[in-house]
Amino acid sequence: MIPAVPSRCRACQGGGRIGLLAAVLLLSACEGRQSALSPAGEDAAVLSLLFWVMLTGAVVIFCIMLGLFFYLTRVNVGALPARYTRLILVGGGIVWPTLTIGALLVWGLSILPDQRQPGDGLRIRVTGEQWWWRVEYFREGSDTPVISANEIRFPAGQRTELELTAGKVIHSLWIPALGGKLDMFPGRETRMSLKPLEPGVYRGQCAEFCGMSHAWMAFEAVVLPEAEFEAWLAAEEADAKTPATTEAEQGAEVFDREGCGACHVIRGTDHVGLVGPDLTHVGSRHTLGAGRLGNTLDDMERWLAHTGELKPGVEMPTYDQLPDADRRALALYLKGLE
Repeated sequence: MIPAVPSRCRACQGGGRIGLLAAVLLLSACEGRQSALSPAGEDAAVLSLLFWVMLTGAVVIFCIMLGLFFYLTRVNVGALPARYTRLILVGGGIVWPTLTIGALLVWGLSILPDQRQPGDGLRIRVTGEQWWWRVEYFREGSDTPVISANEIRFPAGQRTELELTAGKVIHSLWIPALGGKLDMFPGRETRMSLKPLEPGVYRGQCAEFCGMSHAWMAFEAVVLPEAEFEAWLAAEEADAKTPATTEAEQGAEVFDREGCGACHVIRGTDHVGLVGPDLTHVGSRHTLGAGRLGNTLDDMERWLAHTGELKPGVEMPTYDQLPDADRRALALYLKGLE
């Protein structure tokens, strides 16, 4: 007959299971395209190393203090001589923390200049709006930008300089897999640089509460091989494609009739509004609404019909009053702008 497990042992087993589950959940968050501990760039790798060094130091100190506590309360329970007491208080409470924190501070400050290095030529100006991202690419030696929105693309292996500002409120740009975050202020320009190394699609976000749709202010950071990036940038600079089908032409007419060009630019047309995102190549982007939806035809139609529900506080009106056929045609026209 198997003896009953004491309640204390069962409690220990339960606690162990809970601890194991917690560890698995924590470790599962250390990977992914939005993880600062899964670096895909030179700057993120430095920050990741800093984190692991600090975590290792914290664990070592915790184990030392726990061992000392155990020794004094379970092994040597007698009174300590005064000189040992002073040694523990001065050494463990003053000298050791001062040296450790000082060393970490000096090392941490030493890596800051690397995050502010000038770029290799390409500059990207990002403006935080409510609640989307205005993105402008400047080639070396050129003051004429290639304009996009809600997506930032980088050439792999090159250091790219980012010029950051904001429209009405403070924002903060953060791409965890590529580097650290930096605040964006209205009327002021801040600068940082990033050197992505691994091509892929990573998630960026606003890391400063900025209003009603702060949680829906994200973007895709796309790292491309250098040749692919140059080809994409040349295509992004071109004017919009003309509608390819009769239904898409109908959608262009709806766009014009509803006055969408008062807020949006579509290069190569008469629509030159600067209030909202540039839509010249909106169909080729990975998401809609600054990361709120994907970018399929159905997503485009859903965005047009439920804009205010999907993104509370957004200035763009909802086009749920349009006949279904007109809204579908408008979505088809916009999706064709690649």
